[in-house]
Amino acid sequence: MKAISQIVVGFIMVFSAHVQAQLPEFTELVDEVSPAVVNISTRSSQAAPRNQQMPDLQQLPPLFREFFERGVPMPPQEREGRSLGSGFIISNDGYVLTNNHVIEGADTIIVRLNDRREYIATLVGRDPRSDVAVLKLDATDLPVVKIADSESVKRGQWVVAIGSPFGFDYSVTAGIVSATGRALPDESYVPFIQTDVAINPGNSGGPLFNLEGEVVGINSQIFTRSGGFMGLSFAIPMNLVMSVAEQIKEDGIVRRGWLGVLIQEVNRDLALSFGLERPMGALIAQASESGPAGKAGIQPGDIIVQFNGKNVERSSDLPPMVGLVRPGSSVPVELVRQGDRLTLDVTIELLPDADQVAQGMSSQPKGLLGMVVDEVPDSLKSENNLPGGILVKEVTQNPALNAGLRVGDIITQVGGRETNKVSDLQSLMDSLPTDRPIPVLVVRGGNSTFLTLRLDG
Repeated sequence: MKAISQIVVGFIMVFSAHVQAQLPEFTELVDEVSPAVVNISTRSSQAAPRNQQMPDLQQLPPLFREFFERGVPMPPQEREGRSLGSGFIISNDGYVLTNNHVIEGADTIIVRLNDRREYIATLVGRDPRSDVAVLKLDATDLPVVKIADSESVKRGQWVVAIGSPFGFDYSVTAGIVSATGRALPDESYVPFIQTDVAINPGNSGGPLFNLEGEVVGINSQIFTRSGGFMGLSFAIPMNLVMSVAEQIKEDGIVRRGWLGVLIQEVNRDLALSFGLERPMGALIAQASESGPAGKAGIQPGDIIVQFNGKNVERSSDLPPMVGLVRPGSSVPVELVRQGDRLTLDVTIELLPDADQVAQGMSSQPKGLLGMVVDEVPDSLKSENNLPGGILVKEVTQNPALNAGLRVGDIITQVGGRETNKVSDLQSLMDSLPTDRPIPVLVVRGGNSTFLTLRLDG
């Protein structure tokens, strides 16, 4: 028995040594890169609310009460500087990168290095759409980080974050890359790097390093239901960050490319209906006639599968690709139209303001019956031999969910009445019964089928 025990102990020791040999060692990396990581705090001169400035007069001694009752105002109180986030130095003459939301609204930005030197930073510029801000320190010979090609980031690789969560300066956390090119709601121009690295308030704006000590992204946000870290954190890839930073340094603003289209995801049924072997690409639901796509001949019903030499696997891939193109540049766009592949050259234009974009698109998707709907493109009408119909673009809640409606369905009848356009359904809303199921005729994958919709459930 003693011999067996010794064998087991020996095996465990060998196995443990093997596991330890496989795990990365971060100490040298952290020592090397920490000098270029900074803590950022801000101060605002905005006056505190009046009820915070004026004391309760009844609680004051008579002499002081008389002073305030005469109407002598209190001096406005400034908000105290507090640690809001992190950042990192990208040039030895003092350029620093961080998140826009870290410094937004600040009058004074204080940058502190890990050797405890402090500088008042100048805001060079910021870009709310990508959540990137560029600061400048009046200093020279500063430590700098190395910048990685974020296109080389792969799922499963180790990454390290350094920042100041909850004010705990230069905290180090590590994990792996969970996904790349991740799209988030309202963040269509950033293909995020998703990780499981622990990120909390104060980490924002800090660097995400690979094992070579190169920055692959800026830690920007987390997904949480508790307010704290829940295993999902997101970083802005450095290729995008550096493109934004260079434009800010050169021009003070960021000019993004614009294609002038409304797009939607291609699901399995849509892929089959358009002759694709599998779901891929970005389906054009609408193309502004006065926009770059419309001028180049891109039509509703086209599916963009490649943009400027890069494959478009999902519709969310397209906006950041377009945004990175300098306005005025001509790029090749490969698309599928009625089963055929063709390539068009499109001259990308400057992304206009949101209001101008909305004016350029004559019809925006509308929310009805728990779904987002829009007019059916002419190509889909022709494909399915339809005079019209309503295209389901999103299914968000009941009653559409319970009815089994799906993205890509074309609704042609509701309650026995034709629905050739969205306004037809809008005009029916008040007359739809609530005490019994409503028959809904939809075209799905080229076939017509009835579903039942209940407004009471």
